[in-house]
Amino acid sequence: MFKDPKLVLAIITVALVWGTTFLGIRIAVETIPPWFVAGIRQLLAGAILLLILLFSKKLKWIGWKNYGNQIILASLMLIVANGMTTVAEKHLTSSLASLISSTSPLLVFILSIFFNLQKFSFRGMIGILLGFAGIVLIFKDGLQDLLNPEYRNGVIYIFIAIFGWSFGTIYTKKINHEPENISLNLFYQFSFAGVVQIIFGFLVSDHIEVSSWSLKSILATVYLAVFGSIIAFVAFHSALKKITASQIAILSYVNTIIAIFLGWLVLSEPISILFLVATILIIGGVFITNYKPGMFKKNLD
Repeated sequence: MFKDPKLVLAIITVALVWGTTFLGIRIAVETIPPWFVAGIRQLLAGAILLLILLFSKKLKWIGWKNYGNQIILASLMLIVANGMTTVAEKHLTSSLASLISSTSPLLVFILSIFFNLQKFSFRGMIGILLGFAGIVLIFKDGLQDLLNPEYRNGVIYIFIAIFGWSFGTIYTKKINHEPENISLNLFYQFSFAGVVQIIFGFLVSDHIEVSSWSLKSILATVYLAVFGSIIAFVAFHSALKKITASQIAILSYVNTIIAIFLGWLVLSEPISILFLVATILIIGGVFITNYKPGMFKKNLD
């Protein structure tokens, strides 16, 4: 893996940029309704890609079959995963949202077995149990918080997001897009998801007061579009061409560490000893589940 500089760059980009998006989302939803944050993010990303494709003369119709694939991916990874994460962060701290989201590789592992992308292992089972123990620790002393409808809904939304992302990761690997079509495919994904999410925004918002949107939230949304959507998604899909879904998913532990640190540093989000122990268990579970000796030497030929 480390002999392929483009792959290394793609992986580092995914790890670092998506680690910052949890903070970006939390800042964006402070004054902008969540579905509008998600929708504007995708539409802006789609518009930027449109300009790039027009300038490079690579904009073209991808055919109904491929378009159908992009609709499925947009629904799973953008509307469900990204959209529900954005809604969840209206009710949860960025640290908690990122930590719960970091369990997605465990579900990816389970789905990879189900879809015959990899074999079952006892090592993987141990990792899953460790991850589950971390989740239990998160809510051990906060069961009463689940009585709060907003907090409870936030937890439900983030788990729905995990399922969407995990299924999208597996589906991406199964359909095998041509590498040169990544930007074009993402343009169709972002455009479709953005329109749907904006519609959701109008449907669930009683009053829309754009004047109340702060500059900080607007800039955070722009950051999410440029870095969180375009740059990170291109890197993510590029990496999936050369390594397995589980291999790329394992890097979510880096995202989690970055997200928790930034939540504490920028937003002064509390981090308890119990929270840190849960983080170690989940990250350890993800690593144990997915790691195999020499795993990063595969699929590079």
